[in-house]
Amino acid sequence: MSDIIVIGGGVAGVSVAACLAPHARVTLLENEKSLAYHASGRSAAMFIRDYGNASVKALNAASADHHHHADGGVLSRRGMMLVARADRGEAFRADATALGLGEITLAEAASLWPILNPDTVVHAAYRPDAYDLDTDLLIQNYARRARGAGATFVTGAPVTAIARSGQGWRVTAGGQDHTADIIVNAAGAWADEIARMAGAAPLGITPYRRSMARIAAPGGLDTSGWPFVEGAGEESWYAKPDAGALIVSPAEEERVDPHDAWADDMVLAEGLARYEKMVIHPVTRMLANWAGLRSFAPDRTLVIGPDAHMPGFHWLAGQGGYGFQTAPAASQLAADLITGAAPSLDAATIAALSPARFS
Repeated sequence: MSDIIVIGGGVAGVSVAACLAPHARVTLLENEKSLAYHASGRSAAMFIRDYGNASVKALNAASADHHHHADGGVLSRRGMMLVARADRGEAFRADATALGLGEITLAEAASLWPILNPDTVVHAAYRPDAYDLDTDLLIQNYARRARGAGATFVTGAPVTAIARSGQGWRVTAGGQDHTADIIVNAAGAWADEIARMAGAAPLGITPYRRSMARIAAPGGLDTSGWPFVEGAGEESWYAKPDAGALIVSPAEEERVDPHDAWADDMVLAEGLARYEKMVIHPVTRMLANWAGLRSFAPDRTLVIGPDAHMPGFHWLAGQGGYGFQTAPAASQLAADLITGAAPSLDAATIAALSPARFS
């Protein structure tokens, strides 16, 4: 028997297991044969402190020190640039303000991103303190810490039943029964399904597909020092250097059911066309493509804390596109609320993240 069962082996589940393991007997159950298979394994992997709403930004700020320093740190400077056509000026200014970017000249922008098309790009803004986040290293660090403190990880174990067992829970996963006093629902796109299985009310956690393409380095150039670049406004795109190539996303949000996602060819083509208008080198070939699911609560704020009506059932879900960058603070808050420790986040932020807001 465990004290706590964590359902989900993405960054949320692995990080909260690491935070809880020094205080309790923890078992983590993951449907797939490896950790971080779905959304966590398909992230654009950036840390941008001003990305997200007020609650997300509070989690970002509280996570920054961990990302920079814990276990040697997982961040490396990348920089972020926003670009826009003449007709996207209003969206450009709104996005630049929200993301904390300062406007730069087109000459400065081209020095940072030499494929910029001066015939179409009219606006540019930049901030240097945006970072690549080594997602694999972060997962490994948390998994090592969790296992070192005694946590058990069970992979290839899809959850098929959850039932009350006395004052606790019995979870059937991979044909085996596991019992515990507390469940942490860190199941990502499947969070509402896990809630229903446990008899808790779903909160409207909805997965949205986001597609990605890896393309050959434009013009054969060295992309390693280029910033993360985003097109302003909705229905846009973003691009980021990746292993000598470039990854480009159409930045779509297509509502889907939970599943092992794959890229939509037409959506990719449309996104790459939007990207091509802003650069001087056409896309010559696509090296690979994939998709992931970004799961949001109805108010697009993470859900962290005890279920308002189901004792012993805790949520760590609805990370959207912020899962990795908020993981240190989000998992620590979830663990603090379970163990009774005093959270470091302010009361207003904790209330904004609580599942009770949906009651």
